[in-house]
Amino acid sequence: MSQPQIVIISPALAKANNGNWQTARRWAHFLRQHYRVRIATEWDGKHVDAMIALHARRSAASIAAFAAARPGAPLVVVLTGTDLYRDIRTDVNAQRSLQLATQLVVLQASGRLELAADLRAKTQVIYQSTATLKAVAPATRRYLTITMIGHLRDEKDPATFMRAASLVQSPQARLIHIGAALEPALGRLAEQTGQQEVRYRWLGSLPHAATRQRLKRSHLMVISSRMEGGANVIIEAITSGVAVLASDISGNRGMLGDDYAGYFPPGDSRALARLIDQSIADPIFYALLQKQCAARAPLFAPEREKAALLQLMDNLLHI
Repeated sequence: MSQPQIVIISPALAKANNGNWQTARRWAHFLRQHYRVRIATEWDGKHVDAMIALHARRSAASIAAFAAARPGAPLVVVLTGTDLYRDIRTDVNAQRSLQLATQLVVLQASGRLELAADLRAKTQVIYQSTATLKAVAPATRRYLTITMIGHLRDEKDPATFMRAASLVQSPQARLIHIGAALEPALGRLAEQTGQQEVRYRWLGSLPHAATRQRLKRSHLMVISSRMEGGANVIIEAITSGVAVLASDISGNRGMLGDDYAGYFPPGDSRALARLIDQSIADPIFYALLQKQCAARAPLFAPEREKAALLQLMDNLLHI
């Protein structure tokens, strides 16, 4: 008996080097031990037994085509941050994707709360994962690297991180930003900030492996997003032993917990700068951040994500 075929629809492929691609790549790897799997940006109409679609709005055409061609076949829609916190409120294609899906997946616990009660019944939480990297203590405490990882676009709010560079008081702090300028105006702002602020440096886009190596040598990782579905960078920081400062939004709370001590109001550069300074000046506060992050690490173990994903697809395909 041949293995069932699954297509993963991802709006982004390897070149984009973003969260959608990392999820698609990792899930394909997990599933290939039991299924035949391919990744595509859109469905070509060829026979498959099931579809996993990342992004309700951007994959809407493939979702609708599959639902029409294979009524009742397993159709899993994975909801991203822009889905949960923007598109499903206003976009008819995203809303239709929710109805057509046989199963919805959110990537952190708070995501289910954004859905209507009838949709929650077919929604599962699957935390993403990554391999653990051993943290590397700085060779010298002359400078401490505060790293932000994320392409320069409005949803990530990189300007808050840039503004914090001029507000941080500690002479040890160095703010490093990794990510491509998807919005040219933000790229210009990053270049200007780098020229004006000795503490800030924008490195542009780097390969994923190189980014993780830089991350594990960081004092902190900052995520300043306006919306997130379940940020990979939080997982990569925690599994590298790096504490996180995060904008206080639902998607980040679903990853870090409601009692996390490292939140700052979205867009509040002063509050972010104060937390950076406190993490450097106050060892007790910094140890608390590390302890709270370490307590979340088991959620992001690859074995846990793999088991949840395989159980979901095995159940849907009656394996």
